[in-house]
Amino acid sequence: MVKDVAALIGRIGIGIVFVAHGWQKWTEYGLAGTGASFEKMGVPLPSVSAAFAVTVELAGGLALIAGVALPIAGVLLAVDMLGAFFLVHISNGLLGEGGGELVVVLGAGALALGFNGGAYALDRVLFKNNKVLNPAAA
Repeated sequence: MVKDVAALIGRIGIGIVFVAHGWQKWTEYGLAGTGASFEKMGVPLPSVSAAFAVTVELAGGLALIAGVALPIAGVLLAVDMLGAFFLVHISNGLLGEGGGELVVVLGAGALALGFNGGAYALDRVLFKNNKVLNPAAA
């Protein structure tokens, strides 16, 4: 039970951060502004990358919070953070201004919680016998 509560708290915390970042990209910068920012940073296909980041961070963050489609959300969020690390943050190192420590922690945390989301997740109810979306069924 303690592990399940810890997983729930972790999912909610990391999910909130992803939703906040996706929401900021969507509402403060807009897709065009996010794409322009990505272009300045040298991100390939900046408009497509912006749409991917906004969608994955919002939907994936909400999925983490709710505990639904956790393996899919975890993998997509980890891919999003891998892109952020290698395309934007790596030149700044891990620590300091623009460093990659946050994206490393968020990506690794999302991936881990995507496959170990605990008992308090909608996947456990909705996909009781599905070994992919409910690894506990395996």
